Amino acid sequence: MSGTKARASTRARHGVVPLGLRPAIVLTLASIAGLVAFFWPLFVAPPAGGAATGAPVIFLTILPVLVLVVTAELSSGGLDSRAVAVLGVLAAVGAALRPLGAGTAGLEPVFFLLVLAGWVFGAGFGFLLGAVTLFTSALLTAGVGPWLPYQMIAAAWVGLGAGLLPGRRRLRGRAEILLLCAYGAVAAQIYGFLLNMSGWPWGVLGTGTGLSYLPGAGPLENLHRFVVFTLATSTWGFDLGRMLTNVALIALTGPAVIAALRRAARKARFDVAPLPAFAPAVLRPPPEPPGATPALSR
Repeated sequence: MSGTKARASTRARHGVVPLGLRPAIVLTLASIAGLVAFFWPLFVAPPAGGAATGAPVIFLTILPVLVLVVTAELSSGGLDSRAVAVLGVLAAVGAALRPLGAGTAGLEPVFFLLVLAGWVFGAGFGFLLGAVTLFTSALLTAGVGPWLPYQMIAAAWVGLGAGLLPGRRRLRGRAEILLLCAYGAVAAQIYGFLLNMSGWPWGVLGTGTGLSYLPGAGPLENLHRFVVFTLATSTWGFDLGRMLTNVALIALTGPAVIAALRRAARKARFDVAPLPAFAPAVLRPPPEPPGATPALSR
C-alpha cells in the first residue's frame, strides 16, 4: 500500500506521467538537442545543396529518435493503461481538429487542446500528447515531410510548458483561464518562431534579399535578419491567427473542457490512491442455537 500511495501522491503533484529525476534529465537533454536542431544555422553555415544534404538530414533523423527516447523514458516512469487510453483519445481528437483550420490564416484549433491537457494532466503527458497528436494528424492528412519532426517537438514543448506553469494544482476559475489564455498566446508565437527558423535558412525567400539567410555572417546578423523576416511574413499573419484562435478557444471552451478532463482524471483515478485491498474473511462455524448441547459434550 505504501508504494501505491506514493505513486498516487506523485501523480497528484506532477501529473499523469511523473517526471522523476532520470526522465527529467532525458527530457532536458532532448530539448537542448532540439534547440540545436532549430538554431544551428545561426552558428554554422549550412552545407551547399540546402536542406537535402549534410547536417539537416542528420537532424531530421535525430529528432524523431529523440522524441521516441523521451516517450519511452516517460512511459517507463508510470504511463499505465489508463493514461495510454486518455492519451489515445485526446491525440485522436487533436488529429481530427487540426485539419479543420488547415493552417489557413493561422487557424489551427489543435493547440488549445494541448495547452488544456498539459495543464490538467501535467508536463510529461503534455509533451507526449503534443508529439503524438502532430504525428497522427500528419498521417491522416498526408502531411509527412521534412518539417514533421520539427512540428512534433515544437508541439511537444507547447504541452510541456502548459504542465510546467505555476499554480497548476492550486488555481481555479477565472484565474486559471486568464493564465492559460496568456500562455496560449505566447506559445502560439513561439511555435511559429521555431517553425519559421526550421525553414528560413534554406532559401524561403531566395537569396540576395535583406531578409534572406546570409551564409558566413555572424549569429547576430542572421538573427536580426530572421527576426525581421518573421515580423514581416508570419507574426502578423499565421502566428497572429494561431494566437487569436488559442485565446478564443481557451476563453470560450476552457472551463468546460478543463472540467471534463478533471472528471476523466478522477474516474481514471489519476489523482487518488486505489481502494485498499482487504484480506479475505475467515469463515467461522455458525453459533449454536440457544439451549443446544455443546458439540464437545455430545
